[in-house]
Amino acid sequence: MSSILVWPIILPFATAVAILLVKSKGKSAQNIVLSSAALHAFFCGMVFFRVHHNGIFASQIGNWPAPFGITLVADHLSAIMLAITAIINLAVVVYSRADIGPSIANRGYYPLLQTLVGGICGAFLTGDLFNLYVWFEVMLMASFGLLVLGQERRQLDGGVKYVVINLFSTLLLITGIGLLYGLTGTLNMADLHIKIQTIQDQGILTAVAMIFMAAFGIKSALFPLFFWLPAAYHTPPIAVSAIFAGLLTKVGVYALIRMFTLIFTVDMQYPITVLLIAATLTMITGVLGAASHNEFRRILSFHIISQVGYMILGLALHTSLALAGAVFYLIHHIIVKANLFLVSGVVQKLRGSLELPRLGDIYRTNKWVAVLFFIPAFSLAGFPPLSGFWAKMILIRASLDIQQYLVAGIAAAVGLLTVYSMTKIWGEVFWKPMPGGIKIDETTLSARPSIWMLTPIACLALLTVLIGLGAETFVAIAMQTAEELLHPEIYYNAVLGYK
Repeated sequence: MSSILVWPIILPFATAVAILLVKSKGKSAQNIVLSSAALHAFFCGMVFFRVHHNGIFASQIGNWPAPFGITLVADHLSAIMLAITAIINLAVVVYSRADIGPSIANRGYYPLLQTLVGGICGAFLTGDLFNLYVWFEVMLMASFGLLVLGQERRQLDGGVKYVVINLFSTLLLITGIGLLYGLTGTLNMADLHIKIQTIQDQGILTAVAMIFMAAFGIKSALFPLFFWLPAAYHTPPIAVSAIFAGLLTKVGVYALIRMFTLIFTVDMQYPITVLLIAATLTMITGVLGAASHNEFRRILSFHIISQVGYMILGLALHTSLALAGAVFYLIHHIIVKANLFLVSGVVQKLRGSLELPRLGDIYRTNKWVAVLFFIPAFSLAGFPPLSGFWAKMILIRASLDIQQYLVAGIAAAVGLLTVYSMTKIWGEVFWKPMPGGIKIDETTLSARPSIWMLTPIACLALLTVLIGLGAETFVAIAMQTAEELLHPEIYYNAVLGYK
């Protein structure tokens, strides 16, 4: 049964190859990728079901025993991330049928998309650091290809900034891996948990931890390493922006959580303090950047940065409740943020622009689109009873429990500024009359959103509402995940076969 772990990785890559073989047949490629995305969601759901009911399990590829072979591991954190990845992949694939034209599709959109998904799943399931590096490289290549598919100048400009800073992150990552291997003689994460406790030189261990923090901090867009994100995420097609917004930075967040709950667990007060400061500054700078812009996707891009700060805050506080808050925030944010980008694509189709001063009157002409924006937008802002309210409340409560009053106040204030940004979009895009003097061609004015666009948006909005209304169930899963993270011996025993 442990062989099920290979399918969330193999299936997207096999799909990419299959699409390349039929690339001249547009409908065939779309049908293949849609069927694959549905099957992928099934396998990822099976992994979560198995973990939730039977606990952590591992698969040793080629039957080489850990720590010598390639290990795939699923615990609650990786299974949750896997399941959400499958949901977003399916939503984006459905949306792409209306958003991605033949010219972009023929340049390799679907193979690159599935390669990216396979890399993301590999990063969530891998049990050793070298393969984590490999999966990050797969993701980097696929994401760069998706960024520049349109071959527009702004896409190339954003793509260059994106790839240069991420290559620097890769250099830091491979440096940290080399140093850690030199210190311990292993890269298996479970084995590292034990070996790292035998290192006497705490200074060098802290230095290595800081290198990993910088590497994954870049990939997760932590302050002050986030400038590549708002320069790139508003340039590609909407479907690409949505999957980037939902998943890419969260792989970096996942890696930070994994490193500082499984590997760097001994006397890490200094790195954890740095994480707390970085998380706080990330929240502040992200939300201020969003407040200062007037382009739909740029505002949403800066809010990705701000919300990453909340997730890292949960890790930095490092209590059971705080880690549960970080996990709950991941669940909430990935769904909401991807959905908001998808909604921006509908707005662009209806009005031909994403500049707020050039937009307006959508509530009067397309009430359902307005409703489908309202749900994820005000969930992001933290309105009850939507999912964002519970995510923020858990983290603020965790801050107060350990007397981090300043951090709790900043988290609450950032939430209020998020309300301002979402209200600005609501007022400018949906509520105000269409500005005078703005000419929209008749084709755009008469356009109606495709069912392929509205269906995934509606499903993700419904999921947001269900998470909010069923928060007790999701909080219980998040608490169970936090307990696993705070007791890494469970992971160690599952991987290395000890009882």
